[in-house]
Amino acid sequence: MKRSLVFMIMILCALQLSAQQKIYDDQADAMAQIKVATEQAAAQGKHVLCQVGGNWCPWCIRFAGFAESDTAVHQVIADNYVYIHVNWSKENKNPEAMRYLGNPARFGFPVFVIIDGKGTPIHIQNSAYLEEGQGYSEKKVVEFLEAWTPRAVKELK
Repeated sequence: MKRSLVFMIMILCALQLSAQQKIYDDQADAMAQIKVATEQAAAQGKHVLCQVGGNWCPWCIRFAGFAESDTAVHQVIADNYVYIHVNWSKENKNPEAMRYLGNPARFGFPVFVIIDGKGTPIHIQNSAYLEEGQGYSEKKVVEFLEAWTPRAVKELK
């Protein structure tokens, strides 16, 4: 009886946590979302950082939390990107957006796509290269993000 009660409490806690961690709008029209983000990025001199994935993906949720809690990562994103979560799920695969973004799902989830202020996708990043242990590497993520800032890309031209 005691084990059953503990087990039920654990399940309820897990359900509560997953309900609180809904970061993707699984009903969103991703193309409309990308359009708005691109307009904001152009007006602010930034790029768009699309995190493609879904609420079903633990690594997607993990990265969103990491991007918020890690000071260095959060700062690079805030200074250089309009950060959006583009949903891909069985219920809403957003096929038009996935074609536009270069079919990034081929790399697994989450996957990151950088879009410049003109609306051109300029880079797809496999998130596996940013991982370390059971999480993400601050060093690897910051290096990736800094390599695709508007300033870094402009210096390449």
